Amino acid sequence: MQGAGYCERLSGAFWAEPLNAVSNAAFLLAALTAFLLLRWQGRRDWPAEALTALVAIIGVGSFLFHTMPQRWTLLADVVPIQLFALCYFGLALNRFLGLSPLLASIGALLFLAACFGLASGLAPLLPAGMRGSAGYAGFLIGLSGVALTARLRGDVIAGRRIAVTGFVFAVSLSFRSLDSVLCGAVPLGLHWGWHLLNGLLLYLLLRAAILAPRA
Repeated sequence: MQGAGYCERLSGAFWAEPLNAVSNAAFLLAALTAFLLLRWQGRRDWPAEALTALVAIIGVGSFLFHTMPQRWTLLADVVPIQLFALCYFGLALNRFLGLSPLLASIGALLFLAACFGLASGLAPLLPAGMRGSAGYAGFLIGLSGVALTARLRGDVIAGRRIAVTGFVFAVSLSFRSLDSVLCGAVPLGLHWGWHLLNGLLLYLLLRAAILAPRA
């Protein structure tokens, strides 16, 4: 059964993962808060608006997967996350590093390919219960690279903001990775912490993009 690998799930019931399911409200709260920030800015920002809507979709997709673990709900969970990572990295290359939209798009596609390659090489080296986190390692490296490059370019504020998101993501990824490893000691698991911290992470990423100066 898809989803049975989460520590909290002990049966096939709809509410077999109550914390994992309810904690997806963090994504909806992140989307709502980012939407209010966009309204406060008083100008249209369609890339940030699209990413804000995508964060809400991530919350819905993850809720579906943690209540009805099936192949289609797995796709509803994973695809929006990967799409957000791809689109946000492209936006970051444009807004924080000054690349043209074309070069930023090419860079985002190369980044996605590198993430898949890294995940394929890293997963076999990890314990079975942690292999699902390998696919997110590339995004953590990408955030670190953007933060460092922005700072080297003299954009200290953007560098600091992205560095903070990288730290939050590192802690969040630890929760995800240790969910099954510490299952005996933490019966309800730690995956809910991944959701809560990722809600914060996605809001901070959206905030950094919304507040970034634009030409």
